[in-house]
Amino acid sequence: MTQSRQSQVSLADTPYYHCISRCVRRAYLCGEDKYADKSFEHRRQWVIERMHYLASVFNIDICAYAIMSNHYHLVLHVDELLNEGLSNEQVCERWCELYSKPVLVERWLSEQTISVAENKAALTIIHGWRERLVDISWFMRCLNEFIARKANKEDECSGRFWEGRFKSQALLDEDALLTCMAYVDLNPVRAKMNNSVETSEYTSAYERIHGVAFKEENNKESSLVGLSFKKKPLLGFIGDEHEAQSLVSSQKGIPFSLLDYIELVDWIGRILRDDKRGAIVSHHPKLLNTLGLDSESWLSLASSFGKDYQGAVGSLDELAAFAAHTGKRWIASKGVKLVDSHKL
Repeated sequence: MTQSRQSQVSLADTPYYHCISRCVRRAYLCGEDKYADKSFEHRRQWVIERMHYLASVFNIDICAYAIMSNHYHLVLHVDELLNEGLSNEQVCERWCELYSKPVLVERWLSEQTISVAENKAALTIIHGWRERLVDISWFMRCLNEFIARKANKEDECSGRFWEGRFKSQALLDEDALLTCMAYVDLNPVRAKMNNSVETSEYTSAYERIHGVAFKEENNKESSLVGLSFKKKPLLGFIGDEHEAQSLVSSQKGIPFSLLDYIELVDWIGRILRDDKRGAIVSHHPKLLNTLGLDSESWLSLASSFGKDYQGAVGSLDELAAFAAHTGKRWIASKGVKLVDSHKL
């Protein structure tokens, strides 16, 4: 049974979410379609540019991503604190990057409203825009609709491009966040599209290592040209400067070291691949000791993250709290078939 998005998102529990969109019938979004003898590689750039554009408009950060041949993964961070600090004028500026400005709001901005009722109506509209700037559903809608229209125009066809609504997972603790990010960054390696993390283009790991999402990026005209504010980088790691803090902390950033994360992703990728020449690294990343997890646990988590976890990922206590906040009685969890929030 389809669940409402409100029952899958609870910012009171976590600002981090893993989102997945697949093409209808798993048709080719990007890559080489051998059956049709066509290449859709250029569409990866569409997704990357649109994704970064929207991150600059919305108060939503990108933690990790991977653009595959028929689907893509995003790990998003919702920045409520930044959203609350925006002025009404700044909210208007951001939202009107995407949609046209109503006459009433235009009049309010130019101080031409003539009554209290008009002011109230304009502020009500702006308040709705403010809420949308931290709404994952609106972020994904603005991304998927843009790509669908552009792909259908190129294919000279119409109709559904995406396989229904996007899927989302709430990442309720640091273990879940880090495991999911590693899972996302290793998608091209597991699919045997690339043989190493540092060569896996169109992933967040590649962008963090090389500073660009793909080799030709500097030679392409960016969709961010004309944006009235700066392009937002990927959400940074703060482990080198601060102690790891809870996900709901006011400290913004991923509470681990980037070097430890890259080392961890590379280490897991080498173990997962059964066709890699050479010896598997024997040392454990420092991050494993920080989290109190052994190598076998991490390997199991990273191997099965996409299929063993559903709406939310975290400890039993955090799953119970999330269930209560989203109006659910049961939350699926690995190792425990169902967690009853009323019994925990």
